[in-house]
Amino acid sequence: MAIKQEPECWNTLGTKYLYNKPWLTMRQDTVQLPNGSVIDDYYVWEYPPWNNVLAITKKHEIVLIRQYRHGISKVFYELPAGVHDKAGESVLESAQRELLEETGFGGGSWKPWMELSANPSLQNNITYSFLAKEVEEIGKQKLDATEEISIHLVSLDELRSIVLEGGMIQALHVAPILKYLLTQTE
Repeated sequence: MAIKQEPECWNTLGTKYLYNKPWLTMRQDTVQLPNGSVIDDYYVWEYPPWNNVLAITKKHEIVLIRQYRHGISKVFYELPAGVHDKAGESVLESAQRELLEETGFGGGSWKPWMELSANPSLQNNITYSFLAKEVEEIGKQKLDATEEISIHLVSLDELRSIVLEGGMIQALHVAPILKYLLTQTE
């Protein structure tokens, strides 16, 4: 097999914002490829960083949520998750806040678990996944006016079934779970 040169970054020649709202920002870039070709209309969706949490209780239950998602008009299981959009807050603090607000769970030991991109070709943000072990219920849900979330504590076997049987379809949530399932030696 021939060794090929690694791809090079594109050069951004210009940027024009087509739409700029808090939850929907789209820009049009003019870019030059390493081979000299120019693309005048390369579109990028800008989003703030996202986060999600694979939270496991002291009883080894996994904290999942269920909520309606209007884009697909359905309810599925998800990990507690949110947007890193508060000034001065780290991505970890954002994830801890989201877990507490959506489920009432917190505490435990936390570590970065994965960094993922929903669509690196067209979106500029990263999803930061965290693994939180030995979390416990320390409060009540504090949901936004637009949120209706049910909390589900499931065993590792139930989690496996939920993922493998299509009960969770959010790819950015399935990936950290699959990593966890693949790395378990217990």
